[in-house]
Amino acid sequence: MPKTSARLLSLLSLLQARRDWPGALLAERLDVSPRTVRRDVDRLRELGYPITAFKGPDGGYRLDAGTELPPLLFDDEQAVALAIALQIAATAGAGIEEAAARALNTVRQVMPARLRRRIDTLQVTAVERPSTRPDPQVDSSVLMVLSAAVHAREVLRFDYAPAGADDGGGGTPPRRVQPHHLVTWGGRWYLVAWDLDREDWRTFRADRITPRTPTGPRFSPRELPGGEVAAFLAGRFRGSDGSGDWPCRGEVILDLPAAAVSSYTRDGVVEELGQDRCRLVLGSWSWTGLAATVGAFDADIEVVGPAELKEAFAHLAGRYTRAATATPRAALWPGVWRGARATRGCGPAGRGRCGPGGPGRRSRPWPRPTPPTRGRAG
Repeated sequence: MPKTSARLLSLLSLLQARRDWPGALLAERLDVSPRTVRRDVDRLRELGYPITAFKGPDGGYRLDAGTELPPLLFDDEQAVALAIALQIAATAGAGIEEAAARALNTVRQVMPARLRRRIDTLQVTAVERPSTRPDPQVDSSVLMVLSAAVHAREVLRFDYAPAGADDGGGGTPPRRVQPHHLVTWGGRWYLVAWDLDREDWRTFRADRITPRTPTGPRFSPRELPGGEVAAFLAGRFRGSDGSGDWPCRGEVILDLPAAAVSSYTRDGVVEELGQDRCRLVLGSWSWTGLAATVGAFDADIEVVGPAELKEAFAHLAGRYTRAATATPRAALWPGVWRGARATRGCGPAGRGRCGPGGPGRRSRPWPRPTPPTRGRAG
């Protein structure tokens, strides 16, 4: 049996984790008798913690709302989880990086020395995925408004900006939706809602939403297609027609073990046909993209169908053949190519400039040679 002080902290931690705790379950979790649980509850009440008892078949205890728990309630696992969550907040896309850093520093200062040392040894560097179009940041106040509407089940009105627009969608009527879920997917925040005007499910990017107040009346939640939000979003992001499936789906046979293929496919179906042979059913946005994905496997490919996938392989085969047999432009016109590089500032003579006129200008026009007709190259 743990010491009384350690047992009291464990009891407080359990009471904080859920609203109601049956006495028998608390005794089982603490590995003590129900009588010991009652004595520990009395000790906590003497320390000022408002713990109430409830009756019934599974009578137990509850910690009243509003209680401020001391920092010693963080055990080792909780301290590690808290430190990781706050350090990777920079990749959440919610604009809370500075607040998360200050929160981690505050929590660290009030923690006991043992847990403080544990957190200090956990240094995590949050790195966002490199992208030419970084994920937009969402104002945390907007996330709070959306989350509050989801929780209260109240109709939400907001302006929705089209892609690439900077006017906040002010030129279009406000949207009226029944918000159901606020989710994060691939570094972006989305609101899953039932659009009242279009009478269909819609997925809105939170960074394009400008909420309007006040919110509308309460509503009864509808059943989400697919049963859960993860399956619904996966289906929406696959097919543009809302069917939940890829627009292009094909079947091939690869001369590779099924285990080797399945480890590199997320949504594909892999069937083992032999020791070094398997069947792969995969989807994509286009037939050419699907053929290129399958062609990434270093193995012989047999296309089962459909005919569009075979045509895509033939199209890629011609493109790759032309790329492999084409003569580089530098070999076709060596003098002109070197002159163009120098005039454009691409070589040593250019020194990063485009002639005396400065960056972005040419001192004199340079010839644009007409490529030779096909068959004369080389």
